[in-house]
Amino acid sequence: MALFIAERIRKREFGREISSADKEILLEGARVCLTACIAGHGLPKGTRLLKAYATTKQGPRRILYLLVIQERDLFVLFYQTKQDDVGANMSPKNPAFNSALSKHLDLLRDDLAAGRIEEITPEADGPPV
Repeated sequence: MALFIAERIRKREFGREISSADKEILLEGARVCLTACIAGHGLPKGTRLLKAYATTKQGPRRILYLLVIQERDLFVLFYQTKQDDVGANMSPKNPAFNSALSKHLDLLRDDLAAGRIEEITPEADGPPV
């Protein structure tokens, strides 16, 4: 299983690059046994949404991954604070979440087609994840 992020989602969620600390959090959260499967509209066939919770120095975060079932690969869709309209309630009952999910799925599709995907791997000198 590998963890990926689309270039334009990375820019929206992290800016120019993902910090080492945030990479560790994303990799920790990517353990499927620690996530919750949630519903979502407009998902590609053969995928599921997985929500994870994380604690950072900047406060609690909500991470949303798209799991491609057959390949068992994960794609980061969101890395939000609890105070954000999307991060406060990542569920299909939240209109802000549905709108943002649709936009991020479109960004992911476009970046996949253009080859603008980055793999998230542990730092060489960081702790094992």
